[in-house]
Amino acid sequence: MTRPLVGITAYAEPARWGVWDTRAVLIPEAYVRMVREAGARPLVLPPDDVGGAADAAGLVARLDGLVLAGGADVDPARYHEADVHPTTRTRPDRDAGELAVLAAALEADLPVLGVCRGMQLLTVAYGGTLVQHLPDLLGHEGHQPAPGVYGAHAARFAPGSRAAAVFGPAAEVNSYHHQAIEKPGALTVTGWADDDVVEAVEDPTRRFVLGVQWHPEEMGDVRPFAALVAAA
Repeated sequence: MTRPLVGITAYAEPARWGVWDTRAVLIPEAYVRMVREAGARPLVLPPDDVGGAADAAGLVARLDGLVLAGGADVDPARYHEADVHPTTRTRPDRDAGELAVLAAALEADLPVLGVCRGMQLLTVAYGGTLVQHLPDLLGHEGHQPAPGVYGAHAARFAPGSRAAAVFGPAAEVNSYHHQAIEKPGALTVTGWADDDVVEAVEDPTRRFVLGVQWHPEEMGDVRPFAALVAAA
């Protein structure tokens, strides 16, 4: 039996390996491993906004599911914010390409899982807004304690939600983000950290649209990926 084909959005970043030091299309292997363990075949999708809506629709027609991976901040202009916080670091190529693919995926009712930046991108696509620097709001850096260091905290989920069906009523999660959801737009908030930062959003009108603010792939938690593949 052919495995479902799940696209994973990728980074385009300077990278070094062996004797090479150049820009590369890359993605942490944990995403690939989780999609594979969930029973699907992963397909890495580099940033690409060439061809517009028709091209994105053609790609989506070949996919059975879509994972929006983590990474850099979404451009504040995408949610109509003129001021840019000094800590905000954007990748316009990713924003353009991923929003086009996401729009096509939603139009086709393709199952979508957003992880960290991916959840924030979902929020922007649904008309929501972001807090550009959480420590200014919270007074602490618990969601991104230090460069390359994941935070750890509890999260609770709304009874009857898809998030609760996947993770249970509560879970210990990791996190590495300095931005978060301010307003969810048309999405439904279904998960919160112990300091009330939004940890999960979903669209209950769709086959499967779920966003999580933490990094289940780095925890080896296959459950959200398995739920995506099951929906596919």
